[in-house]
Amino acid sequence: MTTGTLSNRPAPRASRDRAATEKLILAAVGEVLARDGFGGIGVNAIAKHAGVDKVLIYRYFGGMPELLKAWGDSGRFWPDVEELLGPEPKEFLALPAAERFARFFEHFIDGLRARPLTLEILAAEVVERNELAAILEAEREAWGEQAARLLGGKEFDARPELRGITLLLIAGVQYLLLRSRKIRIFGGLNIQSDAGWDTLKASTRAMALAMFR
Repeated sequence: MTTGTLSNRPAPRASRDRAATEKLILAAVGEVLARDGFGGIGVNAIAKHAGVDKVLIYRYFGGMPELLKAWGDSGRFWPDVEELLGPEPKEFLALPAAERFARFFEHFIDGLRARPLTLEILAAEVVERNELAAILEAEREAWGEQAARLLGGKEFDARPELRGITLLLIAGVQYLLLRSRKIRIFGGLNIQSDAGWDTLKASTRAMALAMFR
């Protein structure tokens, strides 16, 4: 006779080991990409960095393209839409368009600033173009479409220029963060400091109020 229920029994060791190994492998993807770029990443390099047998990468993920897609989907590389909506997505979506726009960019800035490895990978992506880079690019394009639907709604449909403005702002945030890897002052602002980015957030909020009033 058993004394416990299925829900409170410990998970089988194999299941725990696989979850831990997958976590090691996914962490290694970003670290190898940031260190070696797209030209130096491969199953052997990731397995060595993670300290696992490369057979496990094929067993758990299927191969390098599938592994990179899994890494992109994991939220390690790019802040997903749920992260950008914040802890109360229904409340976010009920906000006026100007407030949604301003908060979206505040969360986007914070999300990328919290991912220094992502900035290194974006820098490598500028000079390297191959099949693996295209996988992450496709992930971001899908993210952009989803973000546009949630962010703009009917306002974006009625005013097509808003999509272009949003694109310029997203690109501008990425550019300034890439520059902040090497330089401190850009246009008189300290782009390595919280204060500098708070100024840029305030500017984005003012722009949102002007666009949607």
